[in-house]
Amino acid sequence: MDLQALALTIKLATVTTAILLCLAIPLAAWLALGRSRWRILAEALTGLPLVLPPTVLGFYLLVLLGPRTSLGRAISALLGHPLAFSFAGLVVGSVIYSLPFAVQPIVAGFAAVDGSIIDAARLLGAGPVRLVRTILIPLAGRSLLTAVILSFLHTLGEFGVVLMLGGDIPGATRTLSIVLFNQVEGFDYAAANRTAATLLVFCVIALIVVYARPGTLAAGPKSALKSGGQP
Repeated sequence: MDLQALALTIKLATVTTAILLCLAIPLAAWLALGRSRWRILAEALTGLPLVLPPTVLGFYLLVLLGPRTSLGRAISALLGHPLAFSFAGLVVGSVIYSLPFAVQPIVAGFAAVDGSIIDAARLLGAGPVRLVRTILIPLAGRSLLTAVILSFLHTLGEFGVVLMLGGDIPGATRTLSIVLFNQVEGFDYAAANRTAATLLVFCVIALIVVYARPGTLAAGPKSALKSGGQP
């Protein structure tokens, strides 16, 4: 077992999930409660990684964050190195790639909150931030758990974006999925089996945690993206 790759993979999944949670909660609140005409476009863009091939997303991010674009050059000047082929670049790619797995369950959970409760809170003077913090988040706790688990697991096993954007740099961008690919390519099936089993165990344990909460992921991960659990 490549312990360095294991530690990097867990670190990537943890950092990505934390960032996604910070981004997904306000975005989900806007999508669930907002009335803007741009909401449909935002929902489509948020869900795009679900249908877009990971290698396509990885390619465009590689080009966008590379030295051939003004954005890539600005980031390189600011950080002293390009985002591509770095851990920070993997985080950016992972956040974009796993965004729908965080946003969609939370949107469904927020949307399922009784509208009369939200209206009453507004009448009592609750602003958007207080409404989300004191009403939506507590009542949609199961949806938040679903979002965290799905985001973590999705990042844990991602391959296409990692390979395109980060390559295979030990200690920097080599994750377990890359290690597994290298082991299979080298016909080292015994090592590949251990790596695959490690990823499998992580996924099974995480899903057991989710299934242990009634009403969450009752019909599997895909249904969770649609329902987000009931608050």
